[in-house]
Amino acid sequence: MNILLLNQCFYPDVVATAQYLTDLAVGLSARGHAVTVVASDRGYDDPKVRFPGRETWKGVKIVRIPSLTLGKKTKMRRALNFASFLTLCSLKLVSLQRFDVVVALTSPPLISFLASIFVKLKGGRFCFWVMDLNPDEAIAAGWLKPDTLTARFLQWMLRYSLTNASQAIVLDRFMQERILGKGIDSQRVTIVPPWSQNDAVSFTAVGRQRFREKHGLTEKFVVMYSGNHSPCHPLDTFLEAVRNLAVRNDFAFCFVGGGSEQNKVREFAAVHQLNTVKCLPYQPLSELADSLSAADLHLVVMGEPFAGIVHPSKIYNIMAVGAPVLYIGPEASHVTDIAEQDHGGQFFLASHGDANTVVARVLEASKQHQNQTTRTPTVQTASRFSRETLLTQLMRLVESNCPTVPAVAEAAAPDSV
Repeated sequence: MNILLLNQCFYPDVVATAQYLTDLAVGLSARGHAVTVVASDRGYDDPKVRFPGRETWKGVKIVRIPSLTLGKKTKMRRALNFASFLTLCSLKLVSLQRFDVVVALTSPPLISFLASIFVKLKGGRFCFWVMDLNPDEAIAAGWLKPDTLTARFLQWMLRYSLTNASQAIVLDRFMQERILGKGIDSQRVTIVPPWSQNDAVSFTAVGRQRFREKHGLTEKFVVMYSGNHSPCHPLDTFLEAVRNLAVRNDFAFCFVGGGSEQNKVREFAAVHQLNTVKCLPYQPLSELADSLSAADLHLVVMGEPFAGIVHPSKIYNIMAVGAPVLYIGPEASHVTDIAEQDHGGQFFLASHGDANTVVARVLEASKQHQNQTTRTPTVQTASRFSRETLLTQLMRLVESNCPTVPAVAEAAAPDSV
């Protein structure tokens, strides 16, 4: 099959959607398909980073297009960045041939609409990989009022994308419920969670020591938030707990990654003179096992209105290194589903606005850590959320969208990026 993949982020970018799409592209290429990717030529978190406009890598043809880089300090600047990418992406799509299957993700928001139009005009099937749900996210965050003309138009674009997709791939049952609530046929909506990078990420004692020595964390109880710092994952309650724990010099709170909210963490730490707070950039996949293994407790946060709109994909790599999790978020969510089903003893739960409980949970986790001698991921995690299991399931779904093409023989799992 000839397959086109559309998303703003792709290899060698390190944000989550780039890593997942890269796994899919390399996996499909290894199974004998001709794979083309259209993505941005700039780094998602750091637009000063530029990537080659065209290259072929691991059998995947990559076409990268330019866009505005006005920064993310205001919603208007972000919107103009997205608009410029979508405009130039539209022009690029006009010049492309028909593909058997087009897979679109959700960065920038509603790039799926371009994919559905492309397929309408040139033929083929459209597969919508829903990483987050917009404009629902913008409405839930208060950036967009639901009754405005803009919101209604964007909702129409989303429904058009979902209605014209031969397959909508969602990440959890909450996202599935939201999409079914928009009147979409349940036969075309399939849950495939993101996977852990378990071929590259597992607990490493050597890497743990290396990372902790490099960043001055030796002999500390390390609580880590790793990933995108987004308004959808509000850190206010946790930061208040960090302030209450400032007297504990044996604690360290690491914020690893990027996004608009990481600057707020830095400002909060500066205002309150919190020497226990350390902010670090995204770690490359080759060093991710080190950083994740270095934490004694990982933080996962979801804003109250965002269950089914965004997905806590960071949870899978955390479980792959066998680390305990402090979850702050709504009582009903994908994280609490996992905690109830498989890993209740590894999860410490708290609600937004309750900093005292967060403090108590951190102290409880610290006491448990003192008695812990080993750390191993559970068999359940390895089987249910492994790259081998879920990536294979996703590739079969994509292939099923072109039934006239003979079934592809199973290939060995591709090397991770």
